[in-house]
Amino acid sequence: MLIFLGPRIVLLSVPKTGTTALEEALAPLAEIAFRAEPSVKHLNLRQYRNRIQPLIARRDRPAFQTVAVVREPLDWLGSWYRYRRRDALIGHRNSTAGIDFEQFVTAYLQPDGPPPYARLGRQSELLIDHDGRVAVDHIFRYEAMPLLVDFLSERLNHPITLERVNVSPAAALELTPATRERLRRELAGDYAIWQAARHAGE
Repeated sequence: MLIFLGPRIVLLSVPKTGTTALEEALAPLAEIAFRAEPSVKHLNLRQYRNRIQPLIARRDRPAFQTVAVVREPLDWLGSWYRYRRRDALIGHRNSTAGIDFEQFVTAYLQPDGPPPYARLGRQSELLIDHDGRVAVDHIFRYEAMPLLVDFLSERLNHPITLERVNVSPAAALELTPATRERLRRELAGDYAIWQAARHAGE
């Protein structure tokens, strides 16, 4: 999470949506940056409103606007799967080495709780308020990163150049039609958020 006091912008950090590249480019411009510990870096909207907003809000200044990136859910899961196949995780309970993508997604969708390597939550969990409504002010698709860069460049009054960082290794991402359909059905809320997010075709 990055907070820009002057422009009144809060950039939430949804995992596997290019946030590391954004942090590398924007952290020097932010007055407040939560970057290291994942449980702090990836504070959700409710945690921000409960813990952080009361510390920085001022009645004599405009309200902060929140910004986030979301990824097409299947692509998001594919990124997690590839990331957890890297050599550094082999032997760790989070490793997906030796597991194909079909097994990974099926495990992720287990109703009684997924195993550690597929325990990821939902992107939507970071974007909803206490009433369960999506309440982030500006949501951009991961695929429309240039649109987000233009938006932030204008709001921060500073040119932004992103580098490719934290790139996951390549892997086959094949699913049966039945599993693909089940994923779309069970992640309908996340798909709806992604479909409504700002994109280059607007």
